[in-house]
Amino acid sequence: MDWQGQKLAEQLMQLMLVSFAVVAFTVGYVLGSFQSMLVIYAAGVVLTSLITIPNWPLFNRHPLNWLDPSETEKHPKPQPANSGAKKKVSKK
Repeated sequence: MDWQGQKLAEQLMQLMLVSFAVVAFTVGYVLGSFQSMLVIYAAGVVLTSLITIPNWPLFNRHPLNWLDPSETEKHPKPQPANSGAKKKVSKK
């Protein structure tokens, strides 16, 4: 899954879960049934999971171009900066 696909999956998940929560609460309130509210919300969580967790082609529209292994030898790995002891400058 590419970066844009992850963002899309997260946005879909949030939208779907909130939508199912509102629908489940409304139906549960109107029917006066806590059990129906939980069943509707649980079905929404399962449906949301089936849509957002698998790596569907929808989430792979912008694939990442990885560097060829032969190219890695031409570009050395960056070294960490040497952060030796710094002297404090005091103003008197």
